[in-house]
Amino acid sequence: EPRTTDEALSDERWVQAMQEELNLFQKNDVWKLVPVPKDRTIIGTKWVYRNKLDESGNVIRNKVRLVAKGYSQQEGIDFTKTFAPVARIEAIRILLAFAACTGMKLYQMDVKSAFLNGTILEEVYVSQPPGFENDLLSSHVFKLNKALYGLKQAPRAWYDKLSSFLISNNSIRGRIDSNLFRKELKDDFIIVEIDVHDLIFGATNEKSLPRNFQAYAG
Repeated sequence: EPRTTDEALSDERWVQAMQEELNLFQKNDVWKLVPVPKDRTIIGTKWVYRNKLDESGNVIRNKVRLVAKGYSQQEGIDFTKTFAPVARIEAIRILLAFAACTGMKLYQMDVKSAFLNGTILEEVYVSQPPGFENDLLSSHVFKLNKALYGLKQAPRAWYDKLSSFLISNNSIRGRIDSNLFRKELKDDFIIVEIDVHDLIFGATNEKSLPRNFQAYAG
């Protein structure tokens, strides 16, 4: 794994991985390049590199993430609400026990680059990614539309986005467990438990789950 950006830029495999990350930013409309605003904090960005290994310890993927240096954010200016509920282990155990008693088959899904889907309400600016600066607009910065890993409000933005989506699709949020959502169907129901960017879901009638969960996911 590269220790510096310069080291990563000398390896075509890591360059490709970094470009793929930036392509996700463009696809999700994460940011917009703008002139440096007055009297605003410009939050730095950095690359994080990690090799994904198989069971034998062989590298199967070069994983890259561009993160914001959130420690420089100012409360009340760069962020306000940061709290996002996290699934309690007791809640997950209850869901597993319920599934075992009813014969419900549960599935787990990891939402790729989940935080990049969360819309932020604050006006936040970040520096251009190291090694990928725009030569013609090198003094410009990015104004964020969506959350970036490392931002203090990123988990909250993602939770708000996902929960709003589930509720808009006729799900009911749990009164005790705010990470649990239940969608009533004609003959059964779907349960979704949110654990940050991981989802655990299932239905009392497994045959209806692929069709209905596909509708859930759009």
